[in-house]
Formats: sequence, C-alpha cells, structure tokens
Amino acid sequence: MSRTSASPPTAGSEVSAVPAGSDVSAVKADSALTHGLKQRHLSMIALGGVIGAGLFVGSGAGIASAGPSIVIAYAISGLLVMFVMRMLGEMSAANPASGSFSVHAERAIGPWAGFTAGWAFWVLLCVAVGLEGIGAAKIVTGWLPGTPEWAWVALFMAVFLGTNLAAVKNFGEFEFWFASLKVAAITLFLVLGVLAILGVLPGTDAPGVANLRGDGGFLPNGSNGFIIGLLASVFAYGGLETVTIAAAESENPVRGVAKAVRTAMWRIALFYVGSMAVIVTLVPWDDPKVAAVGPFYAALDHLGISGAAEIMNVVILIALLSAMNANIYGASRMACSLVARGQGPKRLGRVSSGVPRTAVLVSSVFGFLCVLLSYWRPDDVFPWLLNMIGAVILVVWIFIAVSQLLLRRRLEREAPEKLVVRMWLFPVGTLLALAAMAGIFLLMLREPDTRDQLLATGALTVALAVIGVVRQRRAAAVKN
Repeated sequence: MSRTSASPPTAGSEVSAVPAGSDVSAVKADSALTHGLKQRHLSMIALGGVIGAGLFVGSGAGIASAGPSIVIAYAISGLLVMFVMRMLGEMSAANPASGSFSVHAERAIGPWAGFTAGWAFWVLLCVAVGLEGIGAAKIVTGWLPGTPEWAWVALFMAVFLGTNLAAVKNFGEFEFWFASLKVAAITLFLVLGVLAILGVLPGTDAPGVANLRGDGGFLPNGSNGFIIGLLASVFAYGGLETVTIAAAESENPVRGVAKAVRTAMWRIALFYVGSMAVIVTLVPWDDPKVAAVGPFYAALDHLGISGAAEIMNVVILIALLSAMNANIYGASRMACSLVARGQGPKRLGRVSSGVPRTAVLVSSVFGFLCVLLSYWRPDDVFPWLLNMIGAVILVVWIFIAVSQLLLRRRLEREAPEKLVVRMWLFPVGTLLALAAMAGIFLLMLREPDTRDQLLATGALTVALAVIGVVRQRRAAAVKN
C-alpha cells in the first residue's frame, strides 16, 4: 500500500498511462447529473463536514489516553488534514468532478489508481452508513425502550434513500439544516466553555491551569498515551472530502471548492482544537465520564447544565443522521463516476432525471447489509469488516498527495490559469504531508489495536490495486 503511493510509476510506463478520453468520461458523467446545489448548500456541507460523531464521541478515548496533550495531537493531525484539503482543493478547483480524488488519481497515476482509491472509498462510506445507522438507532431506543433497533435503522435508511433518490437539492437541504444545527450546537458549547474558563459564567469559577497541570501533568501517560491520542485524532477528521464530490453538482464548482478549502484552517482550529482545549481546561482528563459518556457531556455536566446527557444525545443523533445522508450521497456519486470511466458494472451508472438512482439504491442496500451483519455475525464477520475500512482514509490521502505532486507540474505547464487554489509550500508541503502519513502508518503498526486495522485495510487496498492493474492491462491490450 505505502510502496504504491510513495513510488508512483514513471511517466510513460504502462500503469501510468491515462487512456485518452478518461477526462471526457468524467465530464460526461458529471454533465448527466443536475447542478441543484446552491452556494449556501456547499458552504454548509463544507462547514458541517468537520463536525461529526467522531468529534463528539470518539474524542473521549483520545483524551483518556493523551490527557491535556490531546490539544497538541488534534493540532498536529489538523495541520495534516489542512494540507490534504489544500491539495485536494487545488486539483478539484482546476478540474471539478463527482469522482473527486479518484478522477485525479486516474489522471495522475493511471486507471488502476482511480479504481483502487474510488472503490476503497465506496466501501468505506457504505460500511460507515451502517455504523451510523446503528449508532442513531441506539440513541432512539434509549428514549423509546422496547422498540427494535433494526426498525429504526430501516426507517433512517428509507428516509435518506428517498431523499437521495429524489433530487440532489433535497440532499443539499437536509445537509444545510443538519450542518446549521451542528454548527449552532458546537458554537454555543464553545461560547459557554470560554465564559466558564474566564470565570464570568454564572455559578462557575475560573479553573485556571489546574486541570492542565494536575493529575500527571500535561502528558500524563507519556509518549505512548500521546501516540494513541494522535491516532484517535487523525481518524476523527473523516468527512471533509464530501464537499469536493458535491462541488461537481453545484452552480459554481470552482468558486465553491476554493471557498471551502480556504476556510478549512479556521474551521479545524475552532471546532476541533478549540473544543479540545475548552474540555481539558474545564474537566480533569481522567474524569470517568470523559471516556464513558463523552467529553462534551462531561463538560456540560461540570458546568451544571441540566439535561446535559439528553442535549448531547440530540446533537450526536443529528451528527449521525447527517453523516448517513452525506455518505449515501458520496458513495453513489463515487460509484457513478467510476462506472462512467469504465471502472465498474454499467448498470450501476444509470442516471435518471439527473440522479444516479441505481448507485444510490445499491449503496444503501450495502449499508443495510452491514447492519444485518452486526446482528448475524457480531463476533467475526462484522469486526473484520470494521478492520478492513479502518485505515482507508489514510490510503485515500496518500493517493491525493501523490496525485497533486504529479498534476501540479502538468497544470503549471498546460493550464496555469486553472490554479485558482495552490498548495502551500509546494513541493515541500506535499512531501512533508506524505512523510507524516508514512509516520502514521508506522505508529499504527506499533499499536496492537490499530495494527489489525492497518493489515486488513492493506489487504483490501492490494486486492483492489491488483484488480485495477489487470483491468488496465486488458484494456490496453484490446486497444492495441
């Protein structure tokens, strides 16, 4: 996996030759889709994409391991994500496509790379839909005990299946309001937290730096704890890629992508790093509630806000439903783009009234199948499936970085006017990002919990790459 990404084929080799018309296929696929997303939709998709359930729930394990140093962990991983988004934004603003990084990888490295990155991401999104459906159902059954979880998952699936089958503007409207609620919730949390830290919130005293220095200090569990927190923070940033997929169906794709990427820095700094700083300043990092019920709940409960648990359950439910909606959308568009480029079964790419309805249906069915597996085979098949997608996002990021490294020179030579967004410190910035990703892989190999994920994801990636190379060679043989 890493060798494929770090050592791209040389120009002119068989696997790096992009077949004539591959760009044309991507353009044709996108022209068949409607352009129903407005700028306000795209802006909120970009804004809400950084606020997921991983932030509200998953960050608790990171804090429990890294302590107050989780702030540094999120800042480091956030910087890497900013670089990745900048690279993806550069390519997507120059050549907007619903296949996003899969299209860019095909243009830069070869069809096998577009095949591998695209289908790996499709599997990731479909499995994630199932996981999010299960998480949302657990919250609702907590409110309505005795009701079956599968029934709630089926209801959520039906709602978002209908939404995505109808028209892209429906997806946009759902995400607009979901994102608005998430942004409002996190903003209110940050305001209350800052007021409490300053000691001006009624009924609270300023904590000072007591929680940052006490109970073992800023790095209570040493470097090992920090590494676990760093790995947890990296995987909390998933979802940022959706905006570059959605941009192809917006009124002004270039302007939409450029604006989303340029605001990525303050969004990440504010929502992720800012919220972690507020939490570890207000609440002792080793408070059992942080890991057991979530750090945001622990902070609200510490502030004496009544109904903190229910407030956070509502926010997390909104985040999960938003992710389900976005992932069904992203999976269907990725599948449609792959098929249009000859990378999948033709029936999957059928577009009706501007919507790839077959791809939406298949993506949703695959997601629901993952839910059934969680009930039928909770001890073997389902955990294997989770491990298989554990590090897919890192594989995608590597394809993005290698693609940008190769395409930037081509753009400067052939169409410099398309460089509306430019990667910082190119090529040094891109190479540093690749080095950071390689470092994360090494850290994952070091930890038993993440080692299995890395190996399973590696197996998936290698299998897809082999299939992609075989398909590419067969296509080349037919042409010759």
